[in-house]
Amino acid sequence: MKGITILGSTGSIGVSTLDVIARHPERFRVVALTAHRNAERLAEQCRRFRPAYAVMVDPDAADTLATLLADMPEPPQVLRGAEALTEVAALDDVDYVMAAIVGAAGLMSSLAAARAGKRLMLANKEALVVAGALLMDAARENDATLLPIDSEHNAIFQCLPPAQGRGLPESGVERILLTASGGPFRDADPETLVAVTPEQAVAHPNWSMGRKISVDSATMMNKGLEIIEACWLFATSPERIQVVVHRQSVIHSMVQYADGSVLAQLGNPDMRTPIAHALGWPERIDAGVEPLDLFEIARLDFEPPAPERFPCLRLAYRAARDGGTAPVVLNAANEVAVAAFLERRIGFTDIARVVEQTMDRLPPERVDLSGLEHVLGVDAAARRAAEQRVAALVA
Repeated sequence: MKGITILGSTGSIGVSTLDVIARHPERFRVVALTAHRNAERLAEQCRRFRPAYAVMVDPDAADTLATLLADMPEPPQVLRGAEALTEVAALDDVDYVMAAIVGAAGLMSSLAAARAGKRLMLANKEALVVAGALLMDAARENDATLLPIDSEHNAIFQCLPPAQGRGLPESGVERILLTASGGPFRDADPETLVAVTPEQAVAHPNWSMGRKISVDSATMMNKGLEIIEACWLFATSPERIQVVVHRQSVIHSMVQYADGSVLAQLGNPDMRTPIAHALGWPERIDAGVEPLDLFEIARLDFEPPAPERFPCLRLAYRAARDGGTAPVVLNAANEVAVAAFLERRIGFTDIARVVEQTMDRLPPERVDLSGLEHVLGVDAAARRAAEQRVAALVA
């Protein structure tokens, strides 16, 4: 029995993880569940999976959760605050940690899991974008196993040869082909994007995701962050990563080899597949996902992303090439801009504008980002600068 902590259990990744776990009660037991403020859903999950700990980051929501669970014969211990996330990520009786907290807020708990030598199943791409060196070093120094949950990176992981300490060129890998659905506006006239509403932006054609990541998919910043994530996960450069728009979302990514071979991982667009892969690895376990019907799909389409439609992708490549503090600034500015868009304070096309102006204002520093304090300082400065750009647009 493997003990599991799910960081962000009420979100889409957390819910899917619990669905897979429920199919294998003989293999997994839930030790801790965490959420930000959705006390009602977390209470339902606690009643079903009976964890020893339940964490609410929001203190008021923690009080609500404790009240909702008071009639349980053996209620979980309710913890509160961001510090509790790191605590349950490093518990002795936890073997696996699903890191599914969206944004830079998930960095500390992911880092705690790596430092504790856990199997870290990383669905939080921002942790690598913001502090890739720090997280990878922590995993290596503490014998943690880091497995990617993003469908694209999980697909790449499945298509790569065993690492054996070699880089991609030494393994015969020419490049990584990172697929993207193109989101809801892949065919839109760029001039019409200025009128896009939050409701339209979160209506992804293929995937069911949270609001923030859905907007990132619509701008393709999500793919940009994945480029940076792939550079850390697979020890490669952005020049070896090509984004391919594949609207069916059946091929989740590909790896091209020096001998002309291209290996691809295919499957229905269901996050339970990469989750089950990470939970069972190196074995394969049932995910509850319908088998892929190639006859029903009938065709697969591929095209390059249109730069005029997706300026955020260009900005992400710029940050990946610049390195240093650039990815931290990119991510922080994007989080601020997306939040402002969802609050209807700025328009859809303003997201890229805020990010670019923030990057221009805070040029990349070639500094050692192995210290968390410095990373958080750069992140805070970028957020302040981005908020100023948002305020200027609103004024």
